[in-house]
Amino acid sequence: MIDFKPGTRIFVSCRPIDMRKGFNSLSALIANELRHDPYSGHLFVFRGKRGDYLKIIYWDGSGLCLFAKHLEQGSFAWPPVIDDSMALSQGQLAMLLEGIDWRRTVVAPQPQRPAIV
Repeated sequence: MIDFKPGTRIFVSCRPIDMRKGFNSLSALIANELRHDPYSGHLFVFRGKRGDYLKIIYWDGSGLCLFAKHLEQGSFAWPPVIDDSMALSQGQLAMLLEGIDWRRTVVAPQPQRPAIV
């Protein structure tokens, strides 16, 4: 698994892409279409058309890293196909990478601090 720095965000592109794209093409896609900085240290996840292949690109401080995963059976649980991206938690990304449907999970509410009177 990828070791995340504190504050790392994970963005999933909801629209399928041509999975032949490499470092330069994905960086341009992040900058021009997703409107994010590819060198920010955040993770960007892209899906293939069939939904059984994904690529992750991120800047680790010294260079761009590109990871790919192809499921032998089934497909990843993807958000609806729209022209935008969405953010995932680290736990949701771990579930996505394992082929588990992360969309059925519920995020626990943040604890409320008691009011000081």
